[in-house]
Amino acid sequence: MNRNNSHSVTNLTVHIVFITKYRYRVLTWEIQERVRDLIKQKCDMNDVKIIKWVVSKDHIHLHLEYGPDLKISDLVKWIKWYSSRKLRQEYPILKKRYWWWWMWGIWYWAWSTWVVSEKLINDYLEHHRTLSNFDIENNFILE
Repeated sequence: MNRNNSHSVTNLTVHIVFITKYRYRVLTWEIQERVRDLIKQKCDMNDVKIIKWVVSKDHIHLHLEYGPDLKISDLVKWIKWYSSRKLRQEYPILKKRYWWWWMWGIWYWAWSTWVVSEKLINDYLEHHRTLSNFDIENNFILE
């Protein structure tokens, strides 16, 4: 989808992946749903559209559409900081597991999706879907 403003027309999409620190499989169903809410809040605040996403037990895939004024590194930093802070406050098991501030690994991977077709990315994310873990309204998959 194209984004228009008074000076430009853009269609910027990115595929982002980040992991839990030490690849601990701490994202249980309840925590996965809370992560979904927190990421959605941050994306909405930054005018970022979530095309498709997968939250697994130890990593997250996000396929996003964003405007030209947003730096991906800033968005990932905000998402990781905000979700880590909130999750550690709300779930004592995470606070015990991650005794320091961060529950996400320091690395993230981001690919501009113009190189790869959207169909290929959606097919890749779609292989995680079963009837029991797919939320049609939000195009969201829990793994």
